[in-house]
Amino acid sequence: MGRLFLTSLAPATGTIYCCKHCDSHLAYAQHIISKMFRCKHGKAYLFDKVVNVVAGESEDDRMMTTGLHTVRDIFCVACGAILGWKYVSAFEKDQRYKEGKFILERCKIHSGGGGPPDRIQLWAEHDARISSSEDDDQGAV
Repeated sequence: MGRLFLTSLAPATGTIYCCKHCDSHLAYAQHIISKMFRCKHGKAYLFDKVVNVVAGESEDDRMMTTGLHTVRDIFCVACGAILGWKYVSAFEKDQRYKEGKFILERCKIHSGGGGPPDRIQLWAEHDARISSSEDDDQGAV
């Protein structure tokens, strides 16, 4: 498996939407095109730019309230959670503005900007736990 690189968004630029599961940055609020979208879990937002997502390999034709669309599911690159989908193509002419745009399901993201946890701090905590458990094992002998 390759090395994971995450893009961190600058909090001074505005509200940041993050993955609900791992806090990886996903998008700025200013990149929301519309908050009037719905998904099977409730509300969804249409974004023109997102980061730290990967699109699934398969394309699906889905019948939605606005017509037939070809979409690809999108996943968080850090934790693998499904976050929404990317519009590949729209069959209705008046829906083609969605092509290349992203839907993030509101129940799978949160606004904030806490950002991904500090990787160095995580390793320091991990190493401390390992050395602590090794000390316990030596005392039990």
